[in-house]
Amino acid sequence: MAYFDNDDDKPREECGVIGVFGNKEASLLTALGLHALQHRGQEACGIVSFDGKRFNSERHMGLVGEHFGGDLRPRLPGYAAIGHNRYSTQGRPMLRNIQPIFADLALGGFAVAHNGNLTNARHVRQQLVKDGAIFQSTMDTEVILHLVAHSPKKRFVDRLIDAMHQIEGGYALVGLTGKKLIGARDPIGLRPLVLGRLGTGYVLASETCALDIIGAEFVREIENGEVVVISEEGLESFRAFAPRPPSPCAFEYVYFARPDSFIQGRSVYEVRRRMGHQLAAETPADADVIVPVPDSGVPAALGFSEASGIPFQMGIIRNHYVGRTFIQPTQTGRQMAISKKHSPNRAVLEGKRVILVDDSIVRGNTSKKIVQMVREAGAREIHFRSASPPILNPDFYGIDMAAKSELFAAIHTHEEMVKELKVESLGFLSVPGLYKAIGEPLRNNMIPQFSDHCFTGEYPTPLVDYHQDQADKERQLSLLDDV
Repeated sequence: MAYFDNDDDKPREECGVIGVFGNKEASLLTALGLHALQHRGQEACGIVSFDGKRFNSERHMGLVGEHFGGDLRPRLPGYAAIGHNRYSTQGRPMLRNIQPIFADLALGGFAVAHNGNLTNARHVRQQLVKDGAIFQSTMDTEVILHLVAHSPKKRFVDRLIDAMHQIEGGYALVGLTGKKLIGARDPIGLRPLVLGRLGTGYVLASETCALDIIGAEFVREIENGEVVVISEEGLESFRAFAPRPPSPCAFEYVYFARPDSFIQGRSVYEVRRRMGHQLAAETPADADVIVPVPDSGVPAALGFSEASGIPFQMGIIRNHYVGRTFIQPTQTGRQMAISKKHSPNRAVLEGKRVILVDDSIVRGNTSKKIVQMVREAGAREIHFRSASPPILNPDFYGIDMAAKSELFAAIHTHEEMVKELKVESLGFLSVPGLYKAIGEPLRNNMIPQFSDHCFTGEYPTPLVDYHQDQADKERQLSLLDDV
């Protein structure tokens, strides 16, 4: 179940994962990696390590730095560990829903941490419960654990592959057994996962920025549909599915990934800068100053300024001691964060024609507040620009995004959006423009190189649970009509 804040204008990523193998400070390195991935989830964090004899686990509500500081070896000893940052899209925010989750299986202990969302989790869970499974959480991650446990296969990797064939959606996961670190990615690579090398050991992580913070060397991305098994013997790779073109989530480039990360060999920062170039070409405006909505709008605003020749200025100052608004765990906390998060720089804004550049618009609520703030600071004109295409459809793959009925661009015409925002003009990057900025021009009559369903409505996998929900609602309405 998803939880939304109507004052929040950003999509929310579910989590970040990391795994370290072959280092006596595995838990410390895992905690440092989680620090780098903190932007992907601030609701909860957890680490599981293995010391050669037993698994050690700590899971906490809150930020990594609040719980995993100092020397972790006495608490979480071992040469291997996995970690997880969480923002819930499946399962309520509570201690039992914090990952990694652990269970003793017939083949030994197994801990798993998962980034993404299974679009048939409820359907599979219901069948497992009918067959006698007992669930301890409401996370879709636990479905994977049960499928591995129920598989008749002999080898652990075959059990995991068997489980992967029974689930749909977007996922990247790291798993830990008594002898192995395991990484796996969904058949089209919707959710990210990279491989790094640290000394004689290995690292798996959601983004390359987590490798950088611990000094690991980037090796490659885990391929779509691939399972890697890391042990003292080295690394083995298995293909869980027949080869097919990858289709990673375009929103990693737009918003989720840290700007210093690399995806598919591309600098996220440079892609966002090129989005600004393209946005300036597609939606120009006469103005005195380009102002980003910090921090996520900064690279695109710089690109817009470079392409247009209009000066870039920090007309809005962000308070960095307030966490990312969209990821605060309570509504009261999010509302307070919004009010404290941005302040106008009147010296830049007063009397000016301003182009405001943000990465995206979801509900429009925060955008309205930003516009009002800039207007009250004395701006003469405001032209709002979004460095992503209009978001017209919800996501079901690990992005905690509003229902279609709550999406600003889905329920308003362009003219209505201009009026609602109270701006002189409004512009969005086009879908072809997004592809061009990423460096993969959109090709007609082909599977999209990226999962762009939020913009196009073309979902790359079956939405089993969603369609079942719709069918149940229609049946219920029919019964009511009969009455």
